[in-house]
This record gives sequence, C-alpha cells and structure tokens, in this order.
Amino acid sequence: MQLTSPRLRAALLAAASLTLVAAVLPPPKALGIGDRLFPELGNPGYDVLSYDLSLTYKDNQSPLDAVTVIDARALQPLERINLDFTHGKVASVEVNGEPARFESVGEDLVLTPARPVVAGIPLHITVRHTSDPRGRGDGGWVPTQDGLAMANQADAAHRVFPCNDHPADKAYFTFRVTAPEGLTAVANGVRALPALRMGPSTTWTYKTRHPMATELAQVSIGRSAVVEGTGPHGLPLRDVVPTADRQKLDPWLRKTAGHIAWMEERVGPYPFENYGVLIARATTGFELETQTLSLFEHSLFSGEGYPEWYVESVMVHELAHQWFGDSVTPRSWSDLWLNEGHATWYEALYADGLGKYSLERRMREAYQRSDQWRAAGGPPAAPKAAAPGQKIGLFRPVVYDGSALILYALRQEIGTQAFDRVERSWVAEHRDGTAGTADFVRLASREAGRDLGPFLEPWLYGKTTPAMPGHPEWSGKSV
Repeated sequence: MQLTSPRLRAALLAAASLTLVAAVLPPPKALGIGDRLFPELGNPGYDVLSYDLSLTYKDNQSPLDAVTVIDARALQPLERINLDFTHGKVASVEVNGEPARFESVGEDLVLTPARPVVAGIPLHITVRHTSDPRGRGDGGWVPTQDGLAMANQADAAHRVFPCNDHPADKAYFTFRVTAPEGLTAVANGVRALPALRMGPSTTWTYKTRHPMATELAQVSIGRSAVVEGTGPHGLPLRDVVPTADRQKLDPWLRKTAGHIAWMEERVGPYPFENYGVLIARATTGFELETQTLSLFEHSLFSGEGYPEWYVESVMVHELAHQWFGDSVTPRSWSDLWLNEGHATWYEALYADGLGKYSLERRMREAYQRSDQWRAAGGPPAAPKAAAPGQKIGLFRPVVYDGSALILYALRQEIGTQAFDRVERSWVAEHRDGTAGTADFVRLASREAGRDLGPFLEPWLYGKTTPAMPGHPEWSGKSV
C-alpha cells in the first residue's frame, strides 16, 4: 500500500479528471459571439463582471509579466471556456481554484476546467502570462519614447490580456502596474491605493468606478507628470504628459474644463469619475477615447501645421466619446456610427461655435461625398465586412462625417428642441450600458412623437444618400 497526502490525492484526482475530459471532448476551436464585422471576437457562455490585471514592466521592448484575474458568471453549462488572447505566453491557468488545461486556437485561449462549469455559478479565472509589446503595429501596446501606452480599439485588447474582447461585455477593471524607479504608471479610473515602493520598483493601483469595454482600457507607463485639477461641479481632472513638456502643454490642459462645461450644456452631466488627456510621444496616426483618459499624439500639440481651433475640436471629439461610445457603448461593431457620428457632430458643432468652420458647410461637403463613401465602405449602420482572409479597416469616412450627416438630417427633420431631447435622453437612459441602432431609432421616435423608422432607415442603411430636409439645393451632390 502506498499512502499519499490529501493534497496529492486531490492533484491526482484532478489530473485524472482532466485526462477523462480531454478524451471525450472534441478538439477545441475558436469561437465568437457572432458579430458581423468581427466574427471571432467575444465568447459565448459567460458574462464578465470584473478584470484584475497585474503587470510588471521592465522596458518597452520586453514582455511584461502579467496575471489576469477574471470574475464572471456562467450563462450556460461550459465544458470549455474561450478567452480572446494572443501575443503572449501562458504559464498556467486556474478555474475556480483548480488547475485547468489550456491551449491556443487561432486568437483564442481555450480552457478546459477540471470539472464542467454549471450555468449560473460564479466563474473565477486566473491566467499567468506575459504581455508582449513587440507587435506588428496592429494595436494593443503602443511603444512611446519612454515607455508604453495602450490603443486597443477595435479588436486589440486581447493582444494585451486575456479577455472577452467585445464591447457588448463591459466590466469593472482593477490595474496593478509595477515599474522601475523613475517611471510613473497611470490607468483608467482612480488611484485605489497609495503607490507602493519595494526596492527599485513601485506599484500603482487603479480602479474604475463604472463598467468599461475592453477596447477602452488604458495603461500609461513612462517619465510622466500627472497634472491634477478641477472641472465643472468639482469633477477631478487628471492629465498625463511627458515630464519635460509639462509647462509647454499647460495652456492646452487648461482648456479641458471649458470643453467639459460646453458638452454638459448640450448633453448633460459628465458620466465618469474623472477625466483627462494622455499626451504620449508616440506615432499612432489617431487619437483615442480611452475611458476617463483620452490618448493623444504629442505632435497634435506641437504647433506644427495644426491651428488652435482644429486641435480644440479634436479634443472635444474625444471628450464627446466619453458619453457616446464609452458610457453608452455599441452593442455590435455595426453600431459604431453612433460613437463616431456623435463625436464628429460635437467636434463640428464646436468648430462652428469658434467661427472657423461652419457646421452647415461641413455637412454640405459631407453630403457631396456621401454616396462615394457609402459605395466604398457601405452605409453607416451596415459597414462592409472584410473580404475573406483580410483584416477589416473599420474606421472609414462614412462612420465619421458620413454618420454625423445622419444627425444633421435628423435635426433638420424634427427640429432643434426635439433633437436636443434625443441626445440628452440617449446618454441618460443608456448610461453605463450598451445600445444599438434600433434603440436609437426607437428613442428618437419617442422624443419626436412619431415613428422615425421610415425616415431614418435610408439614412442608416441606404446605398445612396437621401435628400436632405430643408436643403433641396443639396440634391445635386456635385463636389
């Protein structure tokens, strides 16, 4: 007789269980939740409630050591659990405190727990892995001159950490970031604990107070100054800028409070715990509305080729996203027009108010190009999917000015007062949630007191652009 300890017996039983499960289950495969534009993104069967992400940074060319803890709720019985994850090495996985088998299939990390998961129970997943900033330039980590930042939109969060990488599944986040002396780490949300220094490294902890889509996560590591201030109604402001440029950038930072007040006058209270801009010495080719901490390229503020009114309107664009896209998140990627159309609308409205680029001129110019944009990229609410085997380029003119044009047409059709009610009601009723195009049409119809489906459908889904209410002279569409 050979005696074993209770712990060893449990390990042997778990191993036997894993072997049995592996023997009867079919081969693992990548799954998705059926998004038309990103068919393999997201995972069925569970709802993520929170992420707890620990990252240890060395330099911006070395993989970060990481631990991702996911608390979720099983929506159905699960013999396997799919997470979106790629571009890192997995060392171990636990599901509900027990070791689980894991393997990569496509861009999925497929877990086989020691015992099947029952529907309705809490699901606690721990993944120990690396997070590799050395990429192909297709999103995720963005190397800066002195560290890293994140740019996860649309489908790149899973290149940083294991997750359910679709905006339909929002969750709370905790970030614990450890970096060498001389660097500062900042993330979405608020500082949850004082910075903890241990030897040559310091750990910063941040938590979000509102749920967030994975594509909106932000972690900045670098030689940064954190500039704090106060916005309307005592709202905490927090900007993150290169330390060496702190004074030079200060005039731009001081504009944010006014931008927030301007937006609140039009759509209601700012929806989150704080706000600020993250100005990074990086080349991205875009700015990004990461929740509570919008990412901007440093070159936008360098004064080389960009007039002040344009820079301010871009700042308002990313701020507007905090309401439209961050607080009210699209249910599917075909609903992206609701994000970008609204942000472009308020960007254009702000520029109009500065007297630099009139809203009517911009909308007429968009109208003249709208048929061309629709032919190239599809209608605003039904963008063309990528060809088989190709990566989709979702951010097209039709979802920016082409979608703002829908809002202009709506205002022309129902009048300014009803339009303003639509905007305020939209962000109030769907705050911290997800919503789609059909929800917007229903809400707009309610506020206008009539069914707007027949009016909006050709604007949203038509191959050609409908006639603009109040502007019969626009029907020629000559550029």
